[in-house]
Amino acid sequence: MNLDEFLYKLHYETDKITPPSWEVNWDDAPLPYKLYRGLPAVKMTLEIPDTLEETSKPTLKEISHFLWYSFGLTQMSESFPFPGDTNSWTTCRRFVPSGGGLYPNELYLYLKIEDLAAGIYHYDVAHHRLVCLREGNFDDYLDQALGSRCDISSSFGAVFISTFFWKNFFKYHNFSYRLQGLDAGFVIGQLLEVGRRLGFETGVYYHFLDRAVNHLIGINENEESVYAVIPLSVDKKMTWFRDEASDLVSAENLCAELKPLHHQHYVRSKEIIEYPMLLKLNEACMIDPFTTASESKTARKEMWNKPAVPLTKVDRLSYDFFSACRKRYSPGLDFVLKPINEHTLSSLLTETHAVNPYRNDLDTGDPHLPSRISMYVTTYQIDGLRNGMYVYNNSKHGLISLAEGDYRTALQDGLLSDFVNTAQIPLSLTIAGDRDHYKHAYGYRGHRIQHMEAGLLSHSLTLAASSLNLGAHPILGFHVPWYDELFQLKKRKKTSLLHIPIGHYQPNARLQGSLRV
Repeated sequence: MNLDEFLYKLHYETDKITPPSWEVNWDDAPLPYKLYRGLPAVKMTLEIPDTLEETSKPTLKEISHFLWYSFGLTQMSESFPFPGDTNSWTTCRRFVPSGGGLYPNELYLYLKIEDLAAGIYHYDVAHHRLVCLREGNFDDYLDQALGSRCDISSSFGAVFISTFFWKNFFKYHNFSYRLQGLDAGFVIGQLLEVGRRLGFETGVYYHFLDRAVNHLIGINENEESVYAVIPLSVDKKMTWFRDEASDLVSAENLCAELKPLHHQHYVRSKEIIEYPMLLKLNEACMIDPFTTASESKTARKEMWNKPAVPLTKVDRLSYDFFSACRKRYSPGLDFVLKPINEHTLSSLLTETHAVNPYRNDLDTGDPHLPSRISMYVTTYQIDGLRNGMYVYNNSKHGLISLAEGDYRTALQDGLLSDFVNTAQIPLSLTIAGDRDHYKHAYGYRGHRIQHMEAGLLSHSLTLAASSLNLGAHPILGFHVPWYDELFQLKKRKKTSLLHIPIGHYQPNARLQGSLRV
């Protein structure tokens, strides 16, 4: 199967990319986190505050808070996923959502702070510590790996978000490729939000020399690869996106500057099934040599010949971040139909889109570029708004009506399984993006970039919903052609990427315990 055919089936004919005989071997499931063996580790404080405070000089304490809030183990939960089910499900929860709770991502850091030796570290989630992989100053190396665009010397470090393929391939087979991009986007969203609250300046780099970055942190690209790099700084005048077309190095030459690392790590799975299509796609996505990113080619302003129904102008929400993260919940069949008013909907959309624009190397942080992601809204019994389908106009903070009526049954019919009961859901948001997944601008890399941006926006939405005491359940298991037809996306050269029902809920019985000291 060639890559174009694979991506088409991945999106529109998902039943054709997984063998009919595929069964998940839960007894041989991998750990949801990576464990390195025999390497020096630095313990971090587990005294985590309820409120994050800005700092002008990050120390190991702030890094501890940053990582715990972003990706740390925060809670043990034992629950019964379905009413009447006698088999309990025990999970280690984190503040950030993940498809199936499998967390295929790993975090690596390049740090240059006073109370820690400069170098490359892996965040050991299980023990909340930093495992040292490589000591030294790598400003020049990382600067070149990012295309000589970022003033890394003005930063105090960087975060590398990787995807460990097997961690969710073991369950979802080839379908895991879509989840991996979305999950990375959720993690990026949480990193940016936590960083903002700590006073960190951040920028997301989707373009870099993949093999050089993987070589720097010492990962085997047959099992894991970096999807995004986020430099960290407290210098508000730092240069993020220089335009330097000369003296660009190849990944091969850059890798030759550092010895390869061969550290051992523990996965737990005794048998790891091959995933050739994921590796083939990852290979096709790699950049070498570095080329200037096709800035803003993916951002097209949508034109509508209908007026937008204005929503109430509201200020950004002021809420307890720790509480909102802790109570974030993805309801299933425990949604309960209760009215939501137009003011709440307005607050939800305002807070969700406050994440855009964010500083990134696709549009170099230009705040005037239109979003690459569209948001379609389906309503039922929203006080002050007619039942129907709408598209959200961010620039005018209004809803453009597409059709009136109750579309809950149509949404239910498009789900691949009864994840939720749409009869109990007053509000659903469907995230849509470019139908060719930015291939015209970024090649095969565009698919994962698009899904990361969809995940980033969805993260903001789920956090906003939690702050409003609502549940939000990101769903990828729906029949894309059905939803595309429902929202008439094909004629606008768009396709549906993620579906998120939102509403009140009565959670199933569960036992929970905090993992915070």
